[in-house]
Amino acid sequence: MIQTPRLFFKNILLLTLIPYLLVIGQTTPSLPAQTASFKVLEIPEQGAYSGAYIDFGDGEDGVTLEGIEKFEQLVGKHQAIISFGSFWARGQFPQEQVNLVCSYGAVPLIYWSPWDEPFDQERGPDKFSLDKILNGTWDAYIDAWADRAKEIPQEFFVSFACEMNGTWFPWSGYFYHQKIEHEKPVNIQGMEHLLYEKKFEKNFITGAEKYKKAYRYVVNRVRARGATNILWVFQVNNYSYPNNSWNLAAAYYPGPEYVDWLAMSLFGKQYAKEEWAVFSSLLDWPYKELCALDPKKPIMIAEWGVAEPHGSGDKAAWYADGCRLMISEQYPRLKAAVVWHERWANPDESFSNLRVNSSRQALKAYQQGISSPLWLGYPIWKR
Repeated sequence: MIQTPRLFFKNILLLTLIPYLLVIGQTTPSLPAQTASFKVLEIPEQGAYSGAYIDFGDGEDGVTLEGIEKFEQLVGKHQAIISFGSFWARGQFPQEQVNLVCSYGAVPLIYWSPWDEPFDQERGPDKFSLDKILNGTWDAYIDAWADRAKEIPQEFFVSFACEMNGTWFPWSGYFYHQKIEHEKPVNIQGMEHLLYEKKFEKNFITGAEKYKKAYRYVVNRVRARGATNILWVFQVNNYSYPNNSWNLAAAYYPGPEYVDWLAMSLFGKQYAKEEWAVFSSLLDWPYKELCALDPKKPIMIAEWGVAEPHGSGDKAAWYADGCRLMISEQYPRLKAAVVWHERWANPDESFSNLRVNSSRQALKAYQQGISSPLWLGYPIWKR
């Protein structure tokens, strides 16, 4: 059949429009995926990232490439995560330290601490108090910090005001907590507890509530400046001190939209007068406590270590157990661990030596434990 010119052009037009008609008929049109302007970190399907804090000085920010490379040579593994401190008293984003860690090929983990000098523990709130954060006193600092952070061409971790469930840091909920009568102790074994009594919840903003407000305030402000390359870490001490219901991790959790990774600090014996504790007892219940906060988020041991025991306990066995357990099927959501490699002097002239090479036996145990291929020495970036 010979087509007339009108029929020919009609058929051409119909063929041209068919793809567009099909798209219009779709109930959920597909949009082109937006790609991030920075490298995005994968959560490992198998194993966990290995990391280290490497005795970076009193300010916890004396990061050096030489120190990182020496640690790598010491333990026989490249580190996927390098952690260090960023105290608000410094007044600026730690650009040099972050660039150095990135150039080494690791992910920075910054302990971002609203803390003024001198960095003494157990002394309560200072000029960077939660109240001052919430009333906007430090907005300009937060904004400037975020403006520099968003320039980093990869994702990195930020642990804001960690271990708030203790009594040693000025942002601890303990210092903001208002005591009430008839507080109920925590039933650790059964995890049968209330966060706080109704009378308390109605009448007061608790220390935990104030912390949550401050955490959300800071995250919202940083994100508003365009710093979306930050992986926010919610880091508690593995056991709350004091161990009361108002001070448990769940009381402080700011919510899933504000947290990317759940984390804990896990330390064994640090001082001569402390009792020795086996690794499993320090991890098992706190891991379950974190899992209860959110069903899916990855978990990190953001700090872990133990001192040379001075006659009680076995540091080598402790390392061996820790390296084995953290990558076992028993803790499937544990995806990173950062060992604390530091030695410090105590007021009684004793030393707490948490370095992995505090003894030949400890170093050998750590080297063997971390050598497992399930301990990942390099970050995995999404393609």
